[in-house]
Amino acid sequence: MGAALGSGKALLKSEGMQSCTEPVFSAEVSMPCDNDHAVNGHLHPQIQGVWDRASGVLGGRDPTGAPAGVWAEGVRAPAGLRPLEPPVTGLRAPGPGAARRPGARPPAADCAEYGFRKERAALEQLRGHRNIVTLYGVFTNHYSANGPSRCLLLELLDISVSELLLHSSNQGCSMWMIQHCARDVLEALAFLHHKGYVHADLKPRNILWSAEEECFKLIDFGLSFKEGNQDVKYIQTDGYRAPEAELQNCLAQAGLQSETECTSAVDLWSLGIVLLEMFSGMKLKHTVQSQEWKTNSSAIIDRIFASEGVVNSAIPAYHLRDLIKSMLHCDQGKRASAEKALCSPFFSIPFAPHIEDLVMLPTPVLRLLNVLSDASLQCEEEYEDILEDIREECQKYGPVVSLLIPKENPGKGQVFVEYANAGDSKAAQKMLTGKIFDGKFVVATFYPLSAYKRGYLYQNLL
Repeated sequence: MGAALGSGKALLKSEGMQSCTEPVFSAEVSMPCDNDHAVNGHLHPQIQGVWDRASGVLGGRDPTGAPAGVWAEGVRAPAGLRPLEPPVTGLRAPGPGAARRPGARPPAADCAEYGFRKERAALEQLRGHRNIVTLYGVFTNHYSANGPSRCLLLELLDISVSELLLHSSNQGCSMWMIQHCARDVLEALAFLHHKGYVHADLKPRNILWSAEEECFKLIDFGLSFKEGNQDVKYIQTDGYRAPEAELQNCLAQAGLQSETECTSAVDLWSLGIVLLEMFSGMKLKHTVQSQEWKTNSSAIIDRIFASEGVVNSAIPAYHLRDLIKSMLHCDQGKRASAEKALCSPFFSIPFAPHIEDLVMLPTPVLRLLNVLSDASLQCEEEYEDILEDIREECQKYGPVVSLLIPKENPGKGQVFVEYANAGDSKAAQKMLTGKIFDGKFVVATFYPLSAYKRGYLYQNLL
């Protein structure tokens, strides 16, 4: 069973939760919880909004009936819930395989509970890193159709790399986006590998964009394990599975044990494939499973980078190619570590985002194009009137923190609107795009908050 609710900054993941691209509203998920770690017998005040909103959707049950959770201090108040990934598979259920007494939980339930505890432990150990999804708390849902269900309350993130690849129309992502994603994921991997963890299921669907923090984050630690203590038989996903993990999985299916232990190097392999897919715009599952790849993967990577269909500047592309090759050595001992990969010259090159990037990746800053003419910028009185009209219109969607209309390049005539949060910015972008202002159709994109705060306005966007 899996159901979730979504409209803000928090996300529910429960045992057996199925994946979907939109929030699912269901009365099966309600808020009464076990009192695991209540804060003075009440919900943490910064989390209270989640229960209040969920309570209204789920039939008005008292959200504070028996609170639970290990709440992070200083966390922003979440405002909704959202589904994550499919249920964990291949877990070894704890305890001996003895006959079960009548009424005991079935093996599948034991596996789900074990998976829940494992993922919770990993997220609590890894809490605090900006590129790893934040765990807000845990509780037990007693109103599931299939009995009590343990749930994780996670921060609500935005678009996944998988969705970005779908929108790239087989042309590949921009170098700016590839660099941004590569750096963020490598930072996450360097941190969790230092803590002794292996993610073991890195793929495009498990890399999500945080609109509030302007970075990519890793999610779904259901298959993760401590290096040297692998308690998962089958790891990683087809198309992103390292050779040593592939061998281990094949031997496990035959009832045999591999002499080669899977290490943190499996995560670097997966990231190498993800970055190659982002560059090429192609799914490479069948390519990496082919005999040609196993014989000479380097030649295939060279061919992809030499393809006329891939439009990217030459010199930075060479640096990216070499970075990807360093992650895709068949010998895991020769594979680059996350820390070493972060030293690649690819990360020293400044890239500007494409306009498609600024449409796809939400931030708290909105950029309006095709609003002002050169003439209106020259007339101070007309400029002030337009400024006030734009502010009034933008405030319909949320509090406006700041508004900037440069009169000179860079950014001449563009309107930059900073909202208090990305949710308001997303609502404004949806409503303002295509709207007619002063006889012109408005184009609304997002804009990097960090660049806006520094006063850095990109002169040219490809």
